[in-house]
Amino acid sequence: MAGSKDGSHSSIEKEKIEHSEHARVRGQPRTPLERQVALKAALEVDPGVARFSLRAFQMYLVTLIVCCCSGDSGFDGTVMGGINTMAQYQHYFGLQSVGSKTSIVFGIFTIGSICGTIPASYLPDKFGRRFSMFFGNLVLCVGAVMTANAKQQPMFLGGRFLTGLGSTCAGASAKSYLAEITPPQSRGAYLGFLNSFYYVGQMAATGMMVATGRWQNEMSWRLPLYIQLVPAALNVLFIFLCPESPRWLYSIGKSDQARHVLAKFHSSNGNPKSPLVDLEMEEIEEKIEVDGADKTWWDFRPLFTTRADRYRAYMVILIGAFGQLSGNGLITYFLPVLLQNAGITNQNRRLTLNFVNSVTSYIGALSGSAIIDRFGRRKILLTSTAMIAAILAIVTGLLSSNGNANAAQANAGITFVFLFMVVFSFGWTPMQALYPAEVLSYQARAKGLAFLGICAQVATLINTFGLPVALEKIGWKVYVIFLVWDVFEVIVIYFFLVETKGLTLEEINEVFEQPNPRVYSEQLQREAKHARESNV
Repeated sequence: MAGSKDGSHSSIEKEKIEHSEHARVRGQPRTPLERQVALKAALEVDPGVARFSLRAFQMYLVTLIVCCCSGDSGFDGTVMGGINTMAQYQHYFGLQSVGSKTSIVFGIFTIGSICGTIPASYLPDKFGRRFSMFFGNLVLCVGAVMTANAKQQPMFLGGRFLTGLGSTCAGASAKSYLAEITPPQSRGAYLGFLNSFYYVGQMAATGMMVATGRWQNEMSWRLPLYIQLVPAALNVLFIFLCPESPRWLYSIGKSDQARHVLAKFHSSNGNPKSPLVDLEMEEIEEKIEVDGADKTWWDFRPLFTTRADRYRAYMVILIGAFGQLSGNGLITYFLPVLLQNAGITNQNRRLTLNFVNSVTSYIGALSGSAIIDRFGRRKILLTSTAMIAAILAIVTGLLSSNGNANAAQANAGITFVFLFMVVFSFGWTPMQALYPAEVLSYQARAKGLAFLGICAQVATLINTFGLPVALEKIGWKVYVIFLVWDVFEVIVIYFFLVETKGLTLEEINEVFEQPNPRVYSEQLQREAKHARESNV
């Protein structure tokens, strides 16, 4: 069944519209289950954009441009982790691979990221998601130029501060943008791909440093810092060729433009009067206030006003903190140091293994992104977190010899370190971009994602300031700390994480308004599945 091009309605569409109008007259909006049934009916009339159509490829191109906000972030941790062990870099600035001075070099990026939450909470709602990405990446470009040309440490630290600030501002807006413009049935894949693009930056940086690490001059570490410019500059050049977020357009009174953006990227035939577009616009009109709190940059009340708002904020804190403290920061920033502690003393081999880790992690992240819309957020996070806890227990046993293990034991330990990052990337990398953007209401989304940045960067302070000292003082025992923490994460996720698979952003809002959102979300998923199977 398909809707006609002249906008005439099929019987299913008429029934849907009549039900909607009747609900409005009674003042009783649909329940999330009724919305799921209505969405299914709308998708039968308009199944959405075909995967290999011209408009689908336009959406892929838009996503690629937006993903440059993630790829540039992937450069930072990997570049610094790589050049941090280069003798050329250490001799130039008089640093060591671990210790308090190294903590400052890594931590200043985190401080910049925390400061970046201020423009990230204001610019997206005031000037749009595209402008915020443009501004953040422009600042990042300036910071990258400063670090790559630094002759003294203060200039190097200043550049790293700016790259942190710009990265946070651009990254938060990228998450909002993709969450608001992508179809609900494939939102997980798009945002998972966004955060997985982090590893593209990692692979580019680590692959380059395998070669530059052999150079006996300053360019061995300066060139990777220059390349950090590339993804950010691509976003700056092309972001204004992409359409604006339809939800932001509606929030500033441009409902017709919002409808046409939805039609272009959600409707199979680009029809603004499609039942699918009608349904989405109906939900947007119910949930987004034209003069809401998102218009005042200082008003963070939407994050904490009601019990539902606070539950959503707790989910943001959970993803922000757990996503940085699961042991992944230890490997991302300090894999070359861990390799050295495991007995791998050759610099070229350490840089090569760092590159291999980026490739395997990217494969894990893409795999998780591909299936997240099918298996759901809760199941994937629970499984992957339990697995990384088990892997850390094995790594602790294998690498607890402080570099005195035999070659076979050291190689086995490093293999499990790589497996840890594959499993972590499978479960957590897609979720870090997707889940906070999903659970936040529109009025709170920009500020909530800025708040996510604060939570993530405060957690990252432990990695960037604490881990260099911890590695210096207690070595392999750091693994034990993360092992205990990961077991705690599994317990918290089991009891509190709410499933959001297949729901529109507005439907997710209503789930959190229930007395027990986690239990209700599981019930809703079961009932929605039964309704689909019964062709209700």
